[in-house]
Amino acid sequence: MKFYSSVRINLRRIAQIKHGDEIIGSRIKAKIVKNKVAAPFKITEFDIYYNEGISYLADILNTGLKQEIVKKAGSWYQYENTKLGQGMEGAKAFLKANPEITKKIKKAIVEQV
Repeated sequence: MKFYSSVRINLRRIAQIKHGDEIIGSRIKAKIVKNKVAAPFKITEFDIYYNEGISYLADILNTGLKQEIVKKAGSWYQYENTKLGQGMEGAKAFLKANPEITKKIKKAIVEQV
């Protein structure tokens, strides 16, 4: 219902997330095409994993990269002097095992916004 709705979001799959040859998720681009309650035309990207849904840890890593809180050299992710892991999956596993570092990164992101 194009005219009746208050919010319309256009979702597009822009990439597949693979682990070896197996597809384990999708990278999604969301664009707000209509919003009567807030600013329209905002765009964001996020990862949806088939076994867990929207990945909170991948979102923290991607936002940290955009704000230059998390550094990426080659395929290695690093926060301050701590190596988080090789590749997105390695960094996510490290953050899952070390929730205190996840909280520090989230706090740094929130302070910058």
